[in-house]
Amino acid sequence: MNAPIARRRPAGSGGLVATPPARLALRPPTFPPGPVCGAWWPRTDDLCAELAPLTDAFGASHGRVTRIASHHGSWPQEPSTVPATDHTVTAAWYSSGLDPYTIRLFSYGTGRWDLLVVPPHSEPGAAARLMSAAADPALCLTGTALMATEDVSGGRTGQGGR
Repeated sequence: MNAPIARRRPAGSGGLVATPPARLALRPPTFPPGPVCGAWWPRTDDLCAELAPLTDAFGASHGRVTRIASHHGSWPQEPSTVPATDHTVTAAWYSSGLDPYTIRLFSYGTGRWDLLVVPPHSEPGAAARLMSAAADPALCLTGTALMATEDVSGGRTGQGGR
């Protein structure tokens, strides 16, 4: 699961580049979705670099991601399309209606999934707690509520561009 994934470099650069897999935790499929259906901990705040590993990991079990939506201002760049492995994902940015700590994935066959986005520069212990809580079917907290809970518990996360 943590083995690097080989990807083709952009056209003209030749060869393969190893990309670490996405750090992803999802609710079990037998439980109904809550405000979030799991968590993703990207390594950087560069959505264009981080989305392909996420869509690869998510798509392997939940279908190909075709669109994403996120809160306006959650990422430093807000492109209208984002490259993924072997396809392009359409992105939408909203000023209201989406939690600023989540990303919404739309995929064939499974509809929509809202994931907590753990800030990239979070301490590993805090990130692990956030990912576990977001994937826990017994909890029904929003991304903002999960982040506030972690902040209150003393494990302050690095906001790193958020």
